[in-house]
Amino acid sequence: MNTFGRYFRCTMFGESHGPALGVVVDGCPPQVPFGTEDLQPLMERRRPGQSPLTSPRQEPDEVEILSGVFEGETTGMPVAMIVRNRDAQSSAYDTLRDTARPGHADLAYHQKYGCRDHRGGGRSSGRETVARVMAGALAMQVLLRRGICIESRICEIGGESSPDRFEATILRAKEEHDSVGGILEVTASGCPPGLGAPAAGKLDAEIAHAMFSIGAVKGVEIGSGFAAARMRGSAHNDAITSAGYLSNHAGGILGGISTGAPVVVRIAVKPTPSIAQPQQTVTLDLKDTTVTVQGRHDPCIVPRIGVVAESMLALVLADALCEQDVILASRPQ
Repeated sequence: MNTFGRYFRCTMFGESHGPALGVVVDGCPPQVPFGTEDLQPLMERRRPGQSPLTSPRQEPDEVEILSGVFEGETTGMPVAMIVRNRDAQSSAYDTLRDTARPGHADLAYHQKYGCRDHRGGGRSSGRETVARVMAGALAMQVLLRRGICIESRICEIGGESSPDRFEATILRAKEEHDSVGGILEVTASGCPPGLGAPAAGKLDAEIAHAMFSIGAVKGVEIGSGFAAARMRGSAHNDAITSAGYLSNHAGGILGGISTGAPVVVRIAVKPTPSIAQPQQTVTLDLKDTTVTVQGRHDPCIVPRIGVVAESMLALVLADALCEQDVILASRPQ
């Protein structure tokens, strides 16, 4: 379950403290302009070690394109990309070899597989999102050719909705050896109508799956989301005119199919589970103990997760576009 998509297919691999992280994208159309100049700006947005608000881990995150691109364009063959880990400090996790960190997947991984990579969480680490951003960068280039643009904004951090207070809220949590979460909104503009399929292939269901696959995400809503439960139908329904929809409570999706209005998604991001406070936990053989997590961690994941969420939305839309192209090509002329 490390592969996303049916037509625009991405298989991602790598661990937090392994040699490298990477992705193989199969099904990308040919002649899509693509190079490191399209990748690195997005990688910079995700890269740690750039401010006191993020993990001090110093990773250049320079992407190597191994295949599928020739003379600045995709060839239609699988596009393989990797980023090498340069600054892993695995010794900081030696004491966690047999201890489960609260809020992490340590115990769940051990119970499922009977083993785990304790170094930085291995595959369950947020470091694995490097591969998502690489794949997302390629998907965004596919979308740009069709006039679709994706952007994100932070709505809330630690219960604060004023951007002027975001940094102070994060730094206060950091000083107290704690962490905070937040809410982020992602919007795709220029999305054509007709993407997605009824029932099991609904576009909003695919988006929710993609967003929930990001380790820190604990909630997803489309359009008005949970606020719809407090509205009347007369207020929530998006009136339709010959010029388009007069509002967008549906978030650009009705019946699982895009309407042509902007696709609007919000995600709830949990506080970083790695905190330098004593916490009650168990060893892998279920003996009670306490743990204080060492190592380098973000006091808040929200500032760096925007580009990851944008990438996941791009992957879903690119896959839906490729699917729709197949459907349109099969229609009687």
